[in-house]
Amino acid sequence: MTQEKWGLLRNKLLKAIGRNNYTTWIEPLEFQELQDGVAVFSVPTNFMGNYVSQNFADLILYEMNTAGESVQRLAFRVAANSPVRPSKDADPAPAATPEPTLSQQAEVTHDALESLQAAPLDARFTFDSFVVGKPNELAHAAARRVSEGGPVTFNPLVLYGGVGLGKTHLMHAIAWELKTKRPELNVLYLSAEQFMYRFVQALRERRMMDFKHLFRSVDVLMVDDVQFIAGKDSTQEEFFHTFNALVDQNKQIIISADRAPGEIKDLEDRVKSRLQCGLVVDLHPTDYELRLGILQNKVQQYSSTYPDLTIADGVLEFLAQRISTNVRVLEGALTRLFAFASLVGREIDMDLTQDCLADVLRASERKITVEEIQRKVSDYYNIRLSDIIGPKRLRSYARPRQVAMYLCKQLTSRSLPEIGRRFGGRDHTTVMHGVKRIEELKVTDGQIAEDVEMLRRSLEA
Repeated sequence: MTQEKWGLLRNKLLKAIGRNNYTTWIEPLEFQELQDGVAVFSVPTNFMGNYVSQNFADLILYEMNTAGESVQRLAFRVAANSPVRPSKDADPAPAATPEPTLSQQAEVTHDALESLQAAPLDARFTFDSFVVGKPNELAHAAARRVSEGGPVTFNPLVLYGGVGLGKTHLMHAIAWELKTKRPELNVLYLSAEQFMYRFVQALRERRMMDFKHLFRSVDVLMVDDVQFIAGKDSTQEEFFHTFNALVDQNKQIIISADRAPGEIKDLEDRVKSRLQCGLVVDLHPTDYELRLGILQNKVQQYSSTYPDLTIADGVLEFLAQRISTNVRVLEGALTRLFAFASLVGREIDMDLTQDCLADVLRASERKITVEEIQRKVSDYYNIRLSDIIGPKRLRSYARPRQVAMYLCKQLTSRSLPEIGRRFGGRDHTTVMHGVKRIEELKVTDGQIAEDVEMLRRSLEA
């Protein structure tokens, strides 16, 4: 196989695995020869050869054979021609690799750090694209401070919160900022699962000294979703020692988790204690204003991709109100909406939104009950629940009752007759009148509009 043919195959691999994986793993490969069904590649480090062999060998073999070459196995050799430990597709009989000297270890570690950025950083996840609001402003400020790369002021920085609240976005943003402002720093970002995989691999291959040297020579260690090492005793022990070594060297550690360190089940007490000794920041669930800001930001990004599409008033507000638990689901819904509207050539209005996102809206709908609304309204207006349901027509009871009926109509799937029965057996026409009256008052009475909005947010929280 010629170098020109390998160049054409690399283009196919780029399309198959994406730019980040291609740049990190395929571009550094140099094709050497094809002999007796074995394709030999030169790689910068043992680590890179192992990773490519385990993750991309099948794809490379497929593309080579599709191009007319007869290839059964791949072999990877570092510059000194000492082959890499094989995977199932590699040369089964490599020569032994001599133990590296300390100077060679340092060189290999630097190369390995470059290639270990295997949890690829997402170009979309920067500080510029992060929408800041009350629920995440402290986490954002702490991440900004760490990304300056100055003296370590709190170590570790622990970001925790539920799914889709922005932890990974902030982690990537810190890494991008450090790479831009302090390119001389060794910044290592990976998931806890990858840390565990590297550890197990090092144990299996009896290369623990390489593992320790690699992870303890970084300037900034970033571990995402640390809850995944809970219950893995050996991995936790190595993580603990790595953590201590880096803290002793005044190196920055940044951790994310789906809950506070003290609440992670099966995480060793000493690891919990270490994580809690720095700055622990909670990313709260998003509020309505933050979700709306995220949607508006995404619409600006889409304006160049879909220049001819228009979005009707009220659509973004509707989505921000209805999809309240997960930002990823919210952004995914908007992406689907724009793609669908582009394909059918229609304006993004409420009808199209409800048709296109029917399944998402159903899944995101929290089941709010009539009884819950009645209790919340009676507490808000400081009246008894029996007065909301009862027959009294005093205005101090009637108006809250109408507000409760309006919210039941808006926030539940109950029919008007069902709602009427829950309000002391009232007729559905009474419910219709109450709903209509509140709709009118929301336009003319600012206090009623504020009351309804406050109650709605409280119920949807």
